[in-house]
Amino acid sequence: MTRDEFLSRLKRGLVGLPMSTQAEILSDYETHFDDGRAAGRTEAEVSAALGDPDRLARELKAEAGFKRWREEKNPSAAAGAVMALVGLGALDILILLPLLTAVVSAMAGFYLAGAGVFIAGGGIMVAGPFFGPPGGPLFAILLGLGMMGAAIAGLALLTIFAVWLVNGLIWFARLHYRLLKPALANTDGPSADARL
Repeated sequence: MTRDEFLSRLKRGLVGLPMSTQAEILSDYETHFDDGRAAGRTEAEVSAALGDPDRLARELKAEAGFKRWREEKNPSAAAGAVMALVGLGALDILILLPLLTAVVSAMAGFYLAGAGVFIAGGGIMVAGPFFGPPGGPLFAILLGLGMMGAAIAGLALLTIFAVWLVNGLIWFARLHYRLLKPALANTDGPSADARL
């Protein structure tokens, strides 16, 4: 593969990353080719040593998604990290997708239930004393506060679990991918980790 072919495929694979990041990555790989030529290696030898540009692009995009998740820890970054995992192909998605769907659906249900309990608690706290509840107005206020506190605690625990789940998926994908790399290198030629 020539230098232009390699860089063109790598550039196509990096679509979706910020332009500055793409430029930085492409510049880095251009340097690899320059260094290889200075060392007397052909473009084909350098590109073979660097590995499959499509796979490199998927790895780089996945790492960008993981990095964003480590920095931001919000639902958008979590979705980006999971999509990066899917794009990397490191997860056996046919096996994990039904399980992930069930877990995410259950978590969404718990989030909605927690929000519902919080809102109901607020309603009981504010309006309950005016309807003559058993135990008196103070009981309604305390009941409402208790429900709101329980909802906040439950949502906090659920959020901690969601962060743990995304981190666990990233860990599993990296472990899975590292285990697969040697086998892929043996069947596809030089390892994608090979660098000049």
